[in-house]
This record gives sequence, C-alpha cells and structure tokens, in this order.
Amino acid sequence: MQIAFFGVGNMGGPMAINLVRAGHQVRVYDLAQPLVEAVVAEGAEAGGTPAETVAGADIVISMLPSAAAVNGLYLGEQGVLKAIAPSALIIDCSTIDAATAKHLAGEAAAVGLTVIDAPVSGGVGGARGGTLTFICGGETDAVERARPVLMNMGRNVFHAGAVGAGQIAKICNNMLLAIHMIGTCEALQLGADNGLDPKVLSDIMLASSGRNWSLEVYNPWPGAMENVPSANQYQGGFAVDLMNKDLSLAMETVLAVKGRAPMGALAKNLYGIHGAQGNGRLDFSSILSMLRAQE
Repeated sequence: MQIAFFGVGNMGGPMAINLVRAGHQVRVYDLAQPLVEAVVAEGAEAGGTPAETVAGADIVISMLPSAAAVNGLYLGEQGVLKAIAPSALIIDCSTIDAATAKHLAGEAAAVGLTVIDAPVSGGVGGARGGTLTFICGGETDAVERARPVLMNMGRNVFHAGAVGAGQIAKICNNMLLAIHMIGTCEALQLGADNGLDPKVLSDIMLASSGRNWSLEVYNPWPGAMENVPSANQYQGGFAVDLMNKDLSLAMETVLAVKGRAPMGALAKNLYGIHGAQGNGRLDFSSILSMLRAQE
C-alpha cells in the first residue's frame, strides 16, 4: 500500500520503519527534518509538504503530540483533509481527547472520508519491536480495514467501540500506568533506603503479588534492567511532558462524568511537580528521583 505517515519521532519513526520493512511504500512528513531523514535512510520517501505527502495514499497515519497538532494537520484552510483521496482511510494514532477525535471524524465524513482513532500502548520498545497494542475507535468495517496495516506495527488490535472510544480506553490505561510507575518507584526506593539491592527486590516482587508492567518491562531503577530509559539516564522513551498531557486528559474526562479518581489526581499532581522541576523531556520513569530519602 501507499501510506502517508505524519509524525516520526520516538514512536512514529520506528512505526513508519516497520511499515517500510513490511513492504509498503511509505511517505513521511515531520516538522523536524532530522527525524524525516532517519526514516528515509530506512527506505521511506520524504514528503515535501503535507498535501504532497498524502497524494495517492491508500492509508494516512498520524502520530502527533497533541490535539492542536492533529487539528492543525487535518483541519482549517491548510488542512490535508482536502487533499486526501476519498478512498483513503485515516488512522490517527495520537493520544488526544475523545471530543477532538469525534470532531475530526465528523469533519472527515462531511467530505466523504473515514477516520478511526487508534492510540497505542507499548512504548518506544514496542514501537521498535513491532509489538504495540492499538486501541481503536470507529466503525467495525474501518477497523478491520486498518487491522492488517496495524499488525505490521503491533501485536494486538482492539476495537474499543465507536469513534473516540479508543481515546477513552487509552487515557484509562495511561492513568493506571502513571499510578503503578509511581508505586513501583516508591517500593524500590524504600527497599534501597533500607539496604536492599533494587535488582534483587525487583526479582522478588516480580515473583510476588506486586508484579506489574513497570517492574517487569520498564524497570525505573538505573542498572536493574537493560535497554530501558533508566539504563540511559532516562533519555528517550515516554516523556514526562507527554504523561502530564495524558493525565490532564484523564482528569478532564473524570470531571466530565462527575467521576472520582483520587489516585489519578495524585499521580497528575506528582508528575506536574516533576515536570516543573525541569524534567519534562526525561522519560516518565525518572519520577524515581522525587522519592529519594532526604539527607
């Protein structure tokens, strides 16, 4: 297939490369030219403008950092909706609010286009390894049409419901991720403060009831696990700024239904403080540094 791919950063870059390796013709666009060049070096083509990028595309995929970026790409006078062929399918893999996802789908439908929201879970490691989970919202036929392409980048494709449902499910997941990452950091730091080896403690908890994804796949303690951000001074991975964005979306969603999420609210507060202390570009597992025992 001819695939247009927008946003080739830490997540989007490896995803686009996996599509190239699967045999698709991939044309990429990003505001950061070095990111484009890295994917072109793997066999993709660079799009000169957004409109040129979508020309002839069967599938249009976006992996962008915010709702504003999604709206800027697709809508308005310069939006690419006007340049996408009616036969193409739009797959937005960004994590944004459900209202924006629904609005985009409505605007697309007005010009004969179909959109599904398909935010991802699995982190940079999943993007590189092609093991991501895609959480989709949209019509069943559209999700099934997208499935073969998504499986070139991931291991699981879930259909959460109508347009916007993928975003709700992703926000719920990331709120839980923030909570168990903080809990994992607290437990490891408490053990270290009392003389335990964090690697040994990790092994104990992995074989016990404290086992969780943050501990098993993304250990936040430096030296406890290879090939994760904590082994690289918390560079790469999922930025604190992005986690703060997702937690804000979660709290807005809670308020919209007059719900209660006290642990989610606390996680948002802690990540907000951590980001404000100059750590916004570090991986979210760097929140371990907030928990050091005071001298």
